[in-house]
Amino acid sequence: MLDKKDIAILEIIRENSRMPIRDIAKKTNLRPSTVHQRLVRLKEKGVIERFTVKLDNKAVERNFIVFLFVKTKPSVLLDKKITNNEHVSEVFGITGEYDLLLKLKFKDVDEFNDFIIRFRKEQKIETTLTMVVTAQIKEEL
Repeated sequence: MLDKKDIAILEIIRENSRMPIRDIAKKTNLRPSTVHQRLVRLKEKGVIERFTVKLDNKAVERNFIVFLFVKTKPSVLLDKKITNNEHVSEVFGITGEYDLLLKLKFKDVDEFNDFIIRFRKEQKIETTLTMVVTAQIKEEL
């Protein structure tokens, strides 16, 4: 169970996970040793899965973003080489007409086209529905 102090620490590190423990302590009115102990405990409990970086999609040439709905054939799991593909940033199992939702990032439409042609050939899927992002309004990790 998370308490108010844990939540305060998490809100701060969501904005900047590189913030020094002393600065987090000042912002939360906790001792640095307490902040450190809580961070260790949150990592051990799996509340914090990992510390990572949020990249600027345009700067790393991944600003052609696509959402791909996928309907698989019965009893088919998505191949690991797809989930490990550099263009696949997120994969969700979903309810409704489609089974999976993939968030994909590419340099441009040509790179996406190459991916989707290979994907449709290599995977055991029934159908896909593609939605291209025209404006990125908010993106979080």
